[in-house]
Amino acid sequence: MACEGVLLGMGNPLLDISAVVDDEFLSRFGIKLNDAILAEEKHLPMYDELSTKYNVEYIAGGATQNSIRVAQWMLQIPGATSYMGCIGKDKFGEEMKKNSKAAGVNVHYYEDETAPTGTCAVCVVGGERSLVANLSAANCYKIEHLKRPENFALVEKAKYIYIAGFFLTVSPDSIQLVAEHAAANNKVFMMNLSAPFICEFFRGVQEKALPYVDYVFGNETEARTFARVRGWETENVEEIALKISALPKASGTHKRITVITQGCDPVVVAEDGKVRLFPVILLPKEKLVDTNGAGDAFVGGFLSQLVQEKSIEDCVRAGCYAANVIIQRSGCTYPEKPDFK
Repeated sequence: MACEGVLLGMGNPLLDISAVVDDEFLSRFGIKLNDAILAEEKHLPMYDELSTKYNVEYIAGGATQNSIRVAQWMLQIPGATSYMGCIGKDKFGEEMKKNSKAAGVNVHYYEDETAPTGTCAVCVVGGERSLVANLSAANCYKIEHLKRPENFALVEKAKYIYIAGFFLTVSPDSIQLVAEHAAANNKVFMMNLSAPFICEFFRGVQEKALPYVDYVFGNETEARTFARVRGWETENVEEIALKISALPKASGTHKRITVITQGCDPVVVAEDGKVRLFPVILLPKEKLVDTNGAGDAFVGGFLSQLVQEKSIEDCVRAGCYAANVIIQRSGCTYPEKPDFK
């Protein structure tokens, strides 16, 4: 049975500012659907415009935090999950603390005195989303926070550690410290490809972490970008998943398993030189509210079973269940209790 502190997440906590917009809004800010990017100068006016002219919802987000909250919801064991990241000392930061604690996650935020809490514009058109992250305080996480005894205790307690690739842009040294700890102590270390730009522009730090990664998560676009950057001449997701799972490992304790989602197409799982496909739960178009957080929710559902040492089949089934719940709601939110059997 999963116990207290079994799962730890580290990442960029962002307050999602979510609103339904139109195509004109997207083209004016030069953003495209089903993409995740970091905000540039030209995107900064977007946040004010969303909060003043649109009907917005504020939701505690950030990829890793979403996955950890969903895993916590699926587990229903108080404090089974922990999370670290950096927020600002402001009202959005207070909102984040309140949200996370209410979700039952044991959060140890590093609070930065100078930068505001990070935000993510979630622009929804026809149920599909575009994410523009303004990291602010999330970008200020320091390895010194991780090394404090009360925080490193969370690392020592955890048996499973999950970090989205987005954190590679912030604190690769923190990732390396935790990855090496996991390998030395027979723990399961997991990462997500997270976004095409991570695979393209943060390849160096991604490659340094990869040998330690026991489970690699991603979607089909990220997998194809990962392959293209490495000169693998294939667009075939199954082939790419196999190649990722066969990349060198730092520790021989655990084999690497690659899990790639493909929207409404089957989930691809590659391990031991073989690929398995798992169908997803299909949803009628009229029930789709928005896809924001679907991938994060899939990982959260998957992890909730993995930490209970369930089979890959059960993990994928739970991932599909959680993603299906989340896409029928606005943002990465969920009902009070899961009804996953």
